[in-house]
Amino acid sequence: MQDLTQEEWHKKIIEDANGVILDVRTPHEVEEGIIPNAQVLNIQNAPAFMEGAQELDKTKNYYVYCRSGGRSAQACMIMESLGFQNTFNLLGGFSEWTGDKTVS
Repeated sequence: MQDLTQEEWHKKIIEDANGVILDVRTPHEVEEGIIPNAQVLNIQNAPAFMEGAQELDKTKNYYVYCRSGGRSAQACMIMESLGFQNTFNLLGGFSEWTGDKTVS
């Protein structure tokens, strides 16, 4: 896992053709807005998170975020324990995100 600042994370995801954005927030949090093209996998629903994570392509690079950066760091560690090689945690999370957002 690599912790990235908002600026580093945004720059890398734009340049990464093999990148996947992963939102690990709750459905209620996602209703407040989401980074465009993000896949949602709620880490607070542990069985569903584990099942969903195991279905993901381990050859991709995962840019993971939550509300503030704590749960996404946890998600990155879990994903690495499942064999994912490239996970990137967004420091400050969605609450500090200044890039594009989609609101439900």
